[in-house]
Amino acid sequence: MLKQALRLPLGAISSSPASSTMLSSSSSILALRTNNPISLLPSRFFSNGVLNNQLVFSPHFPRAISLRCFASSSGFDKVQVLNPIVEMDGDEMTRIIWSLVKDKLIFPYLNLDVKYFDLGILNRDATDDKVTVESAEAALKYNVAIKCATITPGTVFREPILCRNIPRIVPGWKKPICIGRHAFGDQYRATDTVITGPGKLKMVFVPEGGDKPVELDVYNFKGPGVALAMYNVDESIHAFAQSSMSLAFSKKWPLYLSTKNTILKKYDGRFKDIFQEVYEQNWKDKFEENSIWYEHRLIDDMVAYAVKSEGGYVWACKNYDGDVQSDLLAQGFGSLGLMTSVLLSSDGKTLEAEAAHGTVTRHFRLHQKGQETSTNSIASIFAWTRGLEHRAKLDKNERLLDFVQKLEAACIETVEAGKMTKDLAILTHGPKVTREFYLNTEEFIDAVAVNLDLKLREPALCK
Repeated sequence: MLKQALRLPLGAISSSPASSTMLSSSSSILALRTNNPISLLPSRFFSNGVLNNQLVFSPHFPRAISLRCFASSSGFDKVQVLNPIVEMDGDEMTRIIWSLVKDKLIFPYLNLDVKYFDLGILNRDATDDKVTVESAEAALKYNVAIKCATITPGTVFREPILCRNIPRIVPGWKKPICIGRHAFGDQYRATDTVITGPGKLKMVFVPEGGDKPVELDVYNFKGPGVALAMYNVDESIHAFAQSSMSLAFSKKWPLYLSTKNTILKKYDGRFKDIFQEVYEQNWKDKFEENSIWYEHRLIDDMVAYAVKSEGGYVWACKNYDGDVQSDLLAQGFGSLGLMTSVLLSSDGKTLEAEAAHGTVTRHFRLHQKGQETSTNSIASIFAWTRGLEHRAKLDKNERLLDFVQKLEAACIETVEAGKMTKDLAILTHGPKVTREFYLNTEEFIDAVAVNLDLKLREPALCK
């Protein structure tokens, strides 16, 4: 727990009119009407409507809650996790799944210090997004964040979760392909405009310090059209290169960067040059010692290679390319519900893990009506395992590393045993799949928990 943490008096929540509470009847989630940081905490943190004494507020992050859970799986000696993790709660159906995953697969097995932030849209609006900023600062402080979206600058890496019985649209992909998206700049921070008639389009750069402006002719319009100006910065490209090479080295996989530098000689050429510089200065010897390599390829050549390869490499993409190609990979490997997503800082020390998919609004509407849902929780489970894996490596905690490896194995083996949610059953049995071929949301998590209990009785997997 944080030093100097402030313990909340047990009556503080119920006695303060600014923090009046309302218990939701549709789930085990407690909803608050205000921007109180305990908004939408799972009900296990309450006893007879009052917060239990395992919650403390942090003086460093006013909208955070520190908590420890002491409920233990029967007969299991809980794994001690020495350093905290930052938890960022989300919205809609993923929020429901998130709570189930924690209650059934994480907290019964780990003695874990959690810095909890409610990033649900209601709390983000109520705090004017201050909770988002604080959660990012906490992630940088504690180096591990687990979220039910991209918060801090870095590179988003997505990687498929492979199950032998889930068909792949690209059957030749035998190994995962980890795609790194440079989530800064380019089209996503561009300025675009509609040109209404004839005229000259120019681009002007005005240096600080009074130097002569640089003026470039872009196009002479003869009639209406459109125009776009976009940018990137060396600092962010350096961070992109560093985090990509750090991840490739940790996996002992080769790394490819794709650009279109034959057309965008200066813009994409800058990406190519910086990657080569970072590789030569920091990584070349390490890569060669482990029989892996870095290589730049044209984006069209890389796409063709990706389709015919068997996988087993990291693919670094510019922002737009990574946005498109990550969805292509997800479908090629089976499903967006079978994709991990992590955001890695340039030094490789701070990691945020999250589910690659959205909030599953359609299923949440069914849940609100009290109807059965069959929502795939695998990406949410792997968000926890990948975050905890990073915590284990930073802390050199072999027992925690063994736990996350066994949880991932339990999850995959559950699917391979034919126990899966409806989206995966459709891939396996076809679009007219009937109810006996799939589990509902909670049944699947329960099945993984049964498998996990069995695996935890086995010898350690990690060395």
